Amino acid sequence: MAAISLTSLLISSLPQQWQPDLLFLALVAAVSLLLLTRSWWWSSSSSSSRKGPIKLPPGPATVPLLGNLHQLGPLPHRALRDLARVHGPVMRLRLGRSPAVVLSSAEAAWEALRAHDIDCCTRPVSPGTRRLTYDLKNVAFAPYGAYWREARKLLTVELLSARRVRAAWHARRDQVERLASTLRRAEGEPVALDEHVLSLSDGIIGTVAFGSIYGGDKFSQNGSFQDALDDVMDMLSGSGSSAEDLLPGAIGRLVDRLTGFTARRERIFRQLDAFFETVIEQHLDPKRALPPENGGDLVDVLIDLWKNPRGAFTFTKDHVKAIIFSTFVAGIDTNAATILWAMSELVRNPRVLKKAQAEVRAAVGGGSEVRPDDMPKLNYLRMVVKETLRLHPPTPLLLPRETMRRIRVGGYDVPAKTRIYVNAWAIGRDPANWPDGPEEFNPDRFEANEVDIKGEHPVLMPFGTGRRICPGMAMAMATVEFTLATLLFGFQWALPEGTASDDVSMEEEGRLVCHRKTPLVLVPTVYRHGGLE
Repeated sequence: MAAISLTSLLISSLPQQWQPDLLFLALVAAVSLLLLTRSWWWSSSSSSSRKGPIKLPPGPATVPLLGNLHQLGPLPHRALRDLARVHGPVMRLRLGRSPAVVLSSAEAAWEALRAHDIDCCTRPVSPGTRRLTYDLKNVAFAPYGAYWREARKLLTVELLSARRVRAAWHARRDQVERLASTLRRAEGEPVALDEHVLSLSDGIIGTVAFGSIYGGDKFSQNGSFQDALDDVMDMLSGSGSSAEDLLPGAIGRLVDRLTGFTARRERIFRQLDAFFETVIEQHLDPKRALPPENGGDLVDVLIDLWKNPRGAFTFTKDHVKAIIFSTFVAGIDTNAATILWAMSELVRNPRVLKKAQAEVRAAVGGGSEVRPDDMPKLNYLRMVVKETLRLHPPTPLLLPRETMRRIRVGGYDVPAKTRIYVNAWAIGRDPANWPDGPEEFNPDRFEANEVDIKGEHPVLMPFGTGRRICPGMAMAMATVEFTLATLLFGFQWALPEGTASDDVSMEEEGRLVCHRKTPLVLVPTVYRHGGLE
């Protein structure tokens, strides 16, 4: 009876797509009984080690096989904040067979990511991530080491440097103008902004990385590529967890095959790979003319490294594809989510919306559009973006790190090979950090507050900090700020008839990047100088 009850509990906790398979049920029961006969890694580590007894962080009780996965729910950042209120800001968990520590205070996160940066600056490896990134040849998920340093340097210089951010002005302007034209045609009618903003973000990233050929007729696979990217985000977020992450290798691989998970992953990989092949073929076309202003885009640089090897590493076609993958996964969803959360908060706070619009319109003056020279004048808009990132960090738990050796955080020992999660969402809403209304959207709080988002202040780290800070921060901020400035300058914004500010849903959708759960529907009215105010 005990074994049956245990199996029932495990099955009800697992992802729905795993539940129907009878063979899988038998495997779960067998593995559960096997795991009950052995001691867990945490328990054995707590008693002794080569360095002597250690003091592990507190944490909730685990169940066999799942560990604490069943406690995460659809919005892990919220569930982990609630658990941390019980167990403390340095909390240990077991996610399947992987030990983890969740940091929910600014002090603990700073100690781990800055004081122990070199000790926990690698990434955990999962079978899905390894496959989708061409055996970890990208930047975001690559383990720490010489290759990661070389690839990050390349990506930073060739796509994300200040020089490239400035050179990307035309791509941003063209895509934002396309959005503005769509909104002008819809004047006075309700518009669901989500798809338009996602398309804008995709167009900017694609044009900057791939040049003017992106979005053209030759990219007929673009729609299926976007579908594949959505599936990738699901798989990386945990909603598509692999059994191989939970169960011992051979058993996990068998379960993934029986449930169709492996086949789904391969389907997604083939879609991505077909798109990347198209990108490379177009760039290898001898008839294609390079842009005169910079001599080529990111893919041109990568192909040159592949065709003309130099330096310590030999680049292959797979390296080219993996770094392209990094560019899209890291850029499109995060930028779009931040823009949409900012617009959501602004329409719910008319005072802030009016103040931000007044600043943008004063900066533009008699001009007809926002220009690069106008952007440094928009101090309040930058405060709006900072406040948006405080309340709605695009990756609420950041990307996980993994300890390479034992470290000490908050008075507790964290063994090597432990995953480190930083709950940036909880830190951004912690009353200890933000005593003046931590749940309130109030950009004015930054008027006398020098906190920025560049990884130098523990209380606000939406892009992370240390060696693994997001290299695309400058590009992301330029895109978000310019898009918002144009939307605020060119339009008055209202809610659909019969909708009040309090009716705007702020529900989240739990993915690797945290989006709004429902579309943001607003009514744009073209702003005319001397007219509407």
